[in-house]
Amino acid sequence: MNGPPSPGRRTIPEVVRYWERGRLGYNLALTGVLLAWVGLTWPHFRPALAKRSTPPLLALAALANLSYCAAYPLDFLLQNSPIREAWRRNRQILWLAGTLLAAVLACYWIADGIYPDFD
Repeated sequence: MNGPPSPGRRTIPEVVRYWERGRLGYNLALTGVLLAWVGLTWPHFRPALAKRSTPPLLALAALANLSYCAAYPLDFLLQNSPIREAWRRNRQILWLAGTLLAAVLACYWIADGIYPDFD
């Protein structure tokens, strides 16, 4: 029973290591989106930075980070497929696409869900 670990067992730590290294850049990108909105619309946005806004903003941040984890199963499956080497060379494309999608969604939520409430 103590034979070599299966490819899947070897892949899990590598998948987690790769995506956790990218999480900082992902969070910095989303923080940049938020800071840009606040900075570019400051007088209008000021009421949104009240204490009552903290729980929804924290919930959105948690959802954004939970969404980031959607890449883990896809990466795991592709690393255990015949296209493993091509995938490993190009998986930063998934990171970039996911980060851009998250930035677009953050802009949508800010523009449609937060910003209009403060006229």
